[in-house]
Amino acid sequence: MADRLGYLLKHVLAQLTEAQTAALAPYGVTGRDLAVLSAIAAGEPLSQLEVAARLRVDRTSIGDLLDGLEDRGLVERRRRAEDRRRNVVALTPQGESTFASAERIRLEVEREFLAPLPDGARFREELRLLLGE
Repeated sequence: MADRLGYLLKHVLAQLTEAQTAALAPYGVTGRDLAVLSAIAAGEPLSQLEVAARLRVDRTSIGDLLDGLEDRGLVERRRRAEDRRRNVVALTPQGESTFASAERIRLEVEREFLAPLPDGARFREELRLLLGE
């Protein structure tokens, strides 16, 4: 089993997820929460459906994730300035602060996780290549 790619990827992901979950817990966010915050923080204001598309999740899942983040005061839904009929999702000031702190922690966890590899940056590039990016 240990030489099967699927097995290796699954267990490596489980270890990374466990490390990130523990490190992010003090900030009150999960890895999924942080991914949503990252998509929202990435640039121009996005609608809920645009956030879902960017993260490749379905509209029900993104709605639940955003509801939870909104309940915790990290995001808000508001009218798009250019088109008042459409809503966008934005980080609140608390969301911006939480995102910045949690993102620093995520990067540190990933750096430590990849430290045993001779070239972590190249490993990322090779994974992107497999994804066709």
